[in-house]
Amino acid sequence: MTSQPSRSRKRNGFYVALAVPGVLWLLLLFVVPFYAVLAIAMGKLDQLFESPVAVWNPLEWSSSNVINVSRDLVGSAAFAGPIVVRTLIYVAIASFLCLVIGYPAAYFVARFAGRRKGLFLVLLVAPFWISYMMRMLAWVDLLQTDGYANKALSWLGISPVNWLGGKPVTVILGLVYGYIPYMILVLYAGLDRIDPALIEAGRDLGLSRMRTFRSITLPLSRQVILTGLLITVLPMLGDYYTNQLMSGAASTSMIGNLIQGQLGTPGLEGQGAVLSLLLLLVLLIPMIYYVITTNRSAQAAS
Repeated sequence: MTSQPSRSRKRNGFYVALAVPGVLWLLLLFVVPFYAVLAIAMGKLDQLFESPVAVWNPLEWSSSNVINVSRDLVGSAAFAGPIVVRTLIYVAIASFLCLVIGYPAAYFVARFAGRRKGLFLVLLVAPFWISYMMRMLAWVDLLQTDGYANKALSWLGISPVNWLGGKPVTVILGLVYGYIPYMILVLYAGLDRIDPALIEAGRDLGLSRMRTFRSITLPLSRQVILTGLLITVLPMLGDYYTNQLMSGAASTSMIGNLIQGQLGTPGLEGQGAVLSLLLLLVLLIPMIYYVITTNRSAQAAS
């Protein structure tokens, strides 16, 4: 007869075996690359070849790259500070537009699509199965001087607009178009789980459709809204390709463009690594907030 301690050891060993592939994956694809970036950020510069020298020993780390980046971000000669502010503004507007556009679409599919939910989801998401680059290039064709957008404006008697000439609205709309599928799918998944009986109870108590939405549906979907915003905001903050294709002007550059430029410039790779790590630290703030609010919601529900 097998003793209880041996059964417990076998069970623990089974769970450890299940966790090994995930741990190895995390070590190889996150921890090791992260430490490599950190070693370059806190490393030195080969003055002869203007190439970064990774310093793996923490006791030999240098803070020169951190000091240079801090001067670029804050101070009289700072040029990166306005880029960071611009990025935050672009991301805030784009994520808000994603929510405003995506919530009604997800609400309609979850509440009124019936047996055609799958069809509507496919119709909403199918265009985004095409690669991001191809979709952005399609937007470039639409917004060119002789593109369909300006042709439609000419039919209305409006002179052509140079959409690709460094306009912030073009970059923001490109971000919305690129990341709104994530918002719609997350919102749909949350709205579809709301018990219809709760909504019917509100209607039975005499609430109008609008009051039922404000009093029942919206409060129950707050956590889902937070999740959708988190999933769209995080990649938007590091995006550089949208601005590169839709504008390419320095007046609309984002923090991702700055990091890309520094990583591709001899002698500035270390500063680009520092900016990458700073961006990661900034991204950790909403992630930690999300985990805390999710745990509080779970505790309140239990």
